[in-house]
Amino acid sequence: MSNEYRPYISQEQSMKEISFKAIFLGIIMAIVLGAANAYLGLMVGMTVAATFPAAVIAMAVLRPFKGTILEENFARTTGAVGEALAAGAIFTIPAFLMTGVWTKFDFAKSSMLMLVGGILGVFLITLIRRTLVEDADLPFPESVACAEMVKIGQKAGSGASYMFWAMGLGGLIEFFTSENGIRAIKPFVNTVFKIPGLSRTTYLNADNVEIYKASPMKGRMFIESPAANAAMTGVGYIIGPKLAALTFSGGVLGWLFLMPILLFISGDLGSLVSKFDGNWTDMAISAYNAQIKPIAVGAMLVGAFFTLFKMRKSLIAGIGRSIFDVKKARSGVATETLRTDKDLPFPSVIIAIIALIIPMVFLYNIFTHNIISSFVSAIVMIVMGLLFAAVAGYLVGIIGSSSNPISGLTLTTLLIAALMMVLMGQTGDEGIKAVLGVAAVVCCVAGVAGDMIQDWKVGHILGATPWRMQIGGLIGVVAAALTLTFSLQLLHNNFEGGIGGASLPAPQAGLMAAMAKGIVGGEMAWPLVLAGMLLAVVLILIGSPSPMLIAVGMYLPFRATACIFFGGLLKYYLDRSLSKKKSTAKGKEIVENTGLLLASGLIAGQALTGIITAGLKAAKIEMPESLNNPWLALLIYFTLGFILIYFPYKRMVSAGEFGKSTEEES
Repeated sequence: MSNEYRPYISQEQSMKEISFKAIFLGIIMAIVLGAANAYLGLMVGMTVAATFPAAVIAMAVLRPFKGTILEENFARTTGAVGEALAAGAIFTIPAFLMTGVWTKFDFAKSSMLMLVGGILGVFLITLIRRTLVEDADLPFPESVACAEMVKIGQKAGSGASYMFWAMGLGGLIEFFTSENGIRAIKPFVNTVFKIPGLSRTTYLNADNVEIYKASPMKGRMFIESPAANAAMTGVGYIIGPKLAALTFSGGVLGWLFLMPILLFISGDLGSLVSKFDGNWTDMAISAYNAQIKPIAVGAMLVGAFFTLFKMRKSLIAGIGRSIFDVKKARSGVATETLRTDKDLPFPSVIIAIIALIIPMVFLYNIFTHNIISSFVSAIVMIVMGLLFAAVAGYLVGIIGSSSNPISGLTLTTLLIAALMMVLMGQTGDEGIKAVLGVAAVVCCVAGVAGDMIQDWKVGHILGATPWRMQIGGLIGVVAAALTLTFSLQLLHNNFEGGIGGASLPAPQAGLMAAMAKGIVGGEMAWPLVLAGMLLAVVLILIGSPSPMLIAVGMYLPFRATACIFFGGLLKYYLDRSLSKKKSTAKGKEIVENTGLLLASGLIAGQALTGIITAGLKAAKIEMPESLNNPWLALLIYFTLGFILIYFPYKRMVSAGEFGKSTEEES
């Protein structure tokens, strides 16, 4: 081990790490952050790493009880894994409903998929922990930032108050705008308007002779306002203006470019609208779901693989590094006994990994009623899980957990499993269940592995004991896996259209469902999917930074992408203002951290309130619908813009980091 390694808490120092209060807080955070992230991911197709909010909550809650920095670290590690497991689960498990092979979430099967995937993720990344966290070439940007925030928080205010009252504001906004709340404020408006002037399509043959002339009609365009939504604004703020603009461009492409074309050239829409009682808006949304979403699915498919292709060097390096480290661990090399070097025993980890294959063979046999297919599914699951745990861990070390491309990794697994099912003649619902079962486990593995290595790097910097953090990860996985299905079912039952509807579109799960159903079930609008794939190829050829994000934007409701863009514009304005005014590097860091805490609070507050109001509806407690006034949404836009710009500035000025010259800073 390098002599340059100097953790915040020395290797020789003994400090309490695991305690009842740390375990209890970690379990609560795993459950709560997991449920909140599930709601967010189903709503906008993106999740936010919980490392930062979990760290702030741990500091704020444990410090009054004389908790040590390592107890805070243990609680954060335990709590953050709930978010990671939720990210893996919501990208795959809702696909069982969206394909129609389940009519409701199966608690036992869903929980087993999450348990096995989460536990495998912890054990597999344990095998290569030392190599990744000690590699000087891996910057671990989010881990280093979180560790610095924790260190500063030991001496000064952690900023927890900003996050907690932002949670309150996000909760209030959700309560007054949600379909399950009071609905005093209508969060968005939409309509279809006629484009002036009559037009019609004329078809000519090869000799330019008219063979068909459609009836004259007016073109139509669907328009929708941005949603007055705290969580979506927070997401846009966190991902920044560039990624928010890419997502919004997908919404513009789908809703404002393709939809008017669809509404004009489809001659039967005039008669079709009568089936919607003359409501063009409902008909347009239905047409979008039927014809534009498959194009988005095709674009997401190519976009996911292009994301992996761009990372090919890192992927290959991660695979090679993991194989080398597993061989090294098996040979007994690098067995330092310092406290900060101790992992769970290697033989025990290997035995546990092998043992986890047994319940998966059992579950896959329930899905397929074919023992051979079950063994093949389990083998694909363990091989791809090991591979992608290493890949996810390595990528997190380079770009951070928030950018972990788990949907692309999972899609690769799904396609491999689907092709193997077809080759073995395992089609229909049984084949779809097996394919989604393999994808669900691997997705949870990749999500948990990436999050764990990020948290363990934070612990490495702070001087935590690895095996204790690994125990914390296992505790968090169990807590989240046993409760997350209830949250998913609650959301599915109590939002209009359920999962896959307008309120909870779940784009990644929709992609997984479409692929599984298309390859194994033989049901897919392949011409539209192919068109989407070619669209993504065009985006790649013209140098688009992220075809995947554009495709996700096409899949989401326009109000969602517009609101995310609003959040990105707020961050753009703040960044531009900072660049024009005198502020120190430390001042910019204060603004960045405060904005992150506020945005995270808005997301968590709305998500948790959304789950609570869904629970109230499930309990038959109906909220009175009051004004439902769309104009009041303007007040929400103003309020969100004000707090995300004013308070980060205010905190920087209060810290005395505004107006200093560079010389004064140094």
